[in-house]
Amino acid sequence: MTLFARFAPAPLLFAFCLSAGAAAPKYAAGPCIGDYSGVAQKVECGTLSVDETAGKSNGRRVVMPVAVVRALNPRDGLPPVIYLHGGPGGSALTGLPRMLRGPVGRELVAQDQDWIFFDQRGGGLTAPKLACGDADLNDLGPLSELSARQLGACGARHAAAGVDLGSYNSTAVARDVRDLRRALKLDRFDVFGVSYGTRVGFAVLKHAPQGVRAAVLDSVWSPDATWTEGSPLVVSRAVALIFQMCGADAACHAAYPDPAALLRETAQRFLAAPQTSASGQSYTASDLGGFLMDAVYDADGARSLPRDVAAIAAGDFSAIDAQVFTRGYAKAQHMAFLCKEEIPFERRDHVADGTAGDPVAQLAVTSLRRYFDVCQSYPVGAIDPGEAKPMRSAVPTLFIAPEIDPGCPPEIAAATAKLFSHGQLARIPNVTHGAFRGSACTRRMIRAYLRDPAAAPDLSCLSPEHDKFVFKIN
Repeated sequence: MTLFARFAPAPLLFAFCLSAGAAAPKYAAGPCIGDYSGVAQKVECGTLSVDETAGKSNGRRVVMPVAVVRALNPRDGLPPVIYLHGGPGGSALTGLPRMLRGPVGRELVAQDQDWIFFDQRGGGLTAPKLACGDADLNDLGPLSELSARQLGACGARHAAAGVDLGSYNSTAVARDVRDLRRALKLDRFDVFGVSYGTRVGFAVLKHAPQGVRAAVLDSVWSPDATWTEGSPLVVSRAVALIFQMCGADAACHAAYPDPAALLRETAQRFLAAPQTSASGQSYTASDLGGFLMDAVYDADGARSLPRDVAAIAAGDFSAIDAQVFTRGYAKAQHMAFLCKEEIPFERRDHVADGTAGDPVAQLAVTSLRRYFDVCQSYPVGAIDPGEAKPMRSAVPTLFIAPEIDPGCPPEIAAATAKLFSHGQLARIPNVTHGAFRGSACTRRMIRAYLRDPAAAPDLSCLSPEHDKFVFKIN
């Protein structure tokens, strides 16, 4: 997922365009949003404006902010990289200054080639932004019945205001990438996608592959993967893997001898009835499941998980509260994507399959089922069955599979890599979702691959000791 920061939006980005008819895509240079002080690379910014609905002259336009980060030491022959952020409903631009000041900016981004960032339609700093206020949502769905009702009402409001909710999905973003490529006059470009950005990357390779030289997809979500079906078990397995690692770590094992058993007991209590804190606040099974999802996504959260589970078991729910404040999706965009591309191909009655006897997996079932209810309020138009089929491509592609991932398990990357005639797979041990953020080895690997996509990825920096977890005990 994308890093988030708060910046005041420039008025230009939120000037929603209404014209008498459809217009051609337009790119306009403009001021950057955010504080780029301390960034070594030169950053040039602008906006891409396109019709909301492809092929329809309804006058509605979508405006997306763009940032072009110039390479510090450009290498001849290397095209720019277009970065596809996660979500759905995330942002690239809000967290970009911080990314560029950190290890990712110093070791990977815009070192040898320019990198191009933009916020996908409907989220981040785009106009219109499909936000929904305080509804509590993460990748396990609406975390309460109230949030489900709020999200449904939000979708209905956007639709009543004239928003074409069927035009906020990976196919539409692929067209935006095509228009951005043309506007910036790029003959060739590379694709870098992370998390749900890999799903957009697949759409680019399918619907707008012209000019793509190579792709890197980190934490892979393929078109044929299922969002709700099987997800409870994926989360449970990711949590179990962290606890196994704790058991192999002397200090963690001494402090928390059996966190798996403790979590099972705690999950059973939450499944039986909401739990109440000393202050009187109530926490449901969905709250605990949502906490586990967000915690395991994050390297710090994973390292703190045995400690946090022990605290929750003892009635201290502050770790759950802390995770709630980190969620930053544009929630109607999140729903519009899923209601078009995921939920229509899945079945509500299959969400709980395989969870019998696994209370940790069962924590996720109720919230995931709420997706089906909310999607009834999102008119997204006709569904294309082809969007749920396995993807194949001849574009050289490096698939990066973090070992610990509650949302995009490594099995998806491994299966999809076999379908690409020039696909290569790198499994990254001891790393959570979005491996490039937390692993210096992965950053070196990506940079070397983009220099020469025909070469096998250099895995020499990986070993069982790679980025070994140092658990947070105190």
